[in-house]
Amino acid sequence: MAQSENKERGFWESIFGTIGDIIASLLHDFLFDDPKRKGIIRFSLPARTFHWTTALLVILMGLTGLILFVPGWGTIAVAGWTRIIHRISAYIFATVLIVYGVSFPKASWAYFKESFTWVRSDFAWVKAAVDYYLGGDESKMPPQGHINPGQKIWQLITIVCGVILFITGGIMVFLKGTIPPGVFQWMLFTHALMFIIGTMMLIVHAILGTIHPRMTESLRSMITGKISEEYAQSHYGRWYEEVAKKQG
Repeated sequence: MAQSENKERGFWESIFGTIGDIIASLLHDFLFDDPKRKGIIRFSLPARTFHWTTALLVILMGLTGLILFVPGWGTIAVAGWTRIIHRISAYIFATVLIVYGVSFPKASWAYFKESFTWVRSDFAWVKAAVDYYLGGDESKMPPQGHINPGQKIWQLITIVCGVILFITGGIMVFLKGTIPPGVFQWMLFTHALMFIIGTMMLIVHAILGTIHPRMTESLRSMITGKISEEYAQSHYGRWYEEVAKKQG
């Protein structure tokens, strides 16, 4: 019992030490990263650009949408600028999705395919995930492909919530006044529900991708595109073997 408590205490204490390491690594990557630094390319430059562009737009839509929904915050939306920014961000977001999808159809298809493709080892990973994220034995985790099931869940949530948000948002914008008030209220409710679910998952995604001590190279890979061979082997074993075979 005491040994278990010490393990968890050490794990959570390591989170705060990891934050300092992450900040130092990110500063180094932004200012001094050597393009010749050894590592495996995990995300291409277009993929990283797409990620940060959509992330910025999602945050902007989330903040402007939150202002519209929270009671007492309506005064912030002076002259309707919040609503305008919200809609323009949505239009830009849709345009970015289309442009990226047309420009990189193979990568876009791979994103959808890996999100909806689940094998037996994925369910074994989910079963062991809670203990793993709380500092349990990493060797119990089945080898993973390019993304793990936790990331698959995140991608599924973004796809489902994104589609529903666009549909309900489009109905509220373009069909307001032409659909029954009851239907409009249901669209509003569903839109808000998807926003809540998506925001909760975004928070989890941000925490795991930035400060979790076992994901130390996650954010770094989305900046430089690279991860170390050791990180690739321990987190994405099956994918690493595929890459190693191609390079060999």
